[in-house]
Amino acid sequence: MKSTINITMGLSEWLLIILLSVLWGAAFFMGKVAVAELPPFTIVFGRTVLGAAILNGLVIASGQRLPRQPKIWGAFLVTGLLNNIIPFSLIFWSQIRIGSGLSSILNTTTPLWTVVLAHFLTRDEKMTAARLGGVLFGLFGAVVLIGPEALFGLGLNVIAQLAVLCAALSYAFAGIYGRRFQDAPPLVTAAGSITCSAFVAMLISLVIDRPWNYLPLEPATLWSIIGMGVLSTALAYAIYYRVLAKVGATNLLLSTFLIPVSAVLLGMIFLGERLNPHQYTGMALIGVGLIAIDGRIFTLLRRRFVTTPAPSHRKANP
Repeated sequence: MKSTINITMGLSEWLLIILLSVLWGAAFFMGKVAVAELPPFTIVFGRTVLGAAILNGLVIASGQRLPRQPKIWGAFLVTGLLNNIIPFSLIFWSQIRIGSGLSSILNTTTPLWTVVLAHFLTRDEKMTAARLGGVLFGLFGAVVLIGPEALFGLGLNVIAQLAVLCAALSYAFAGIYGRRFQDAPPLVTAAGSITCSAFVAMLISLVIDRPWNYLPLEPATLWSIIGMGVLSTALAYAIYYRVLAKVGATNLLLSTFLIPVSAVLLGMIFLGERLNPHQYTGMALIGVGLIAIDGRIFTLLRRRFVTTPAPSHRKANP
């Protein structure tokens, strides 16, 4: 395993993070549709088993192979629990009790948890003032973007809100733990972790939910499960592990700040919704936070300031 990760992001990494935010942002809405008919563990099972089938098919089609070592599969199981089973179940369960707007705001605490955890658990993703300030800016921007009215439900169902915060914390641990796969092919890592997730979700769902009692499904529910499995799981996690290997957990999980932005823009494009002034303000604040965390503008300004020669105060000879 490499000892360090290049945490500077180029254009390709930023584009992948934006795409990832769109895929995960869509999952919030599809999940809200699915919980109206299905219990949480059954949704997790449907989403992960479909994602695992697609990813394993892609691994075979690409000529790659899944590893056979029990130690690696143990690591796949841990990351599957941290990145899928725990957060998916908590978020779907909470969406029965709180609105998707509040849930999205609470989910944007993921980078904040990641900055703190990475400082203590890694050698090359230490906390800086600019990075911490950028995270706080982004968090505030997400609240402004979604709208302060989404906070009105804060405190009405404390357990559900704590569930989303625990899901965000689990995502943060998953991002840091997943660094150990940075030398492995991203597609193989995604397939292995989602396969373990599907197996665990199947066992829990069969014992607790008894999913056969909910058949047949309404078309909207069925398409929501398919969408989450294909787009928000198979495609999203193939991107996730590719970006994680390049730029680290802190930068990768900036995508959670962009999830509300994606949701607003998707509503504007496909539903004809109009942006309110507070939404423009929120997106601007998130942009400032991302710039601060990226840090390259500050580095360029610092270099320019240091390399600019000081004006000479010596008088010219007559």
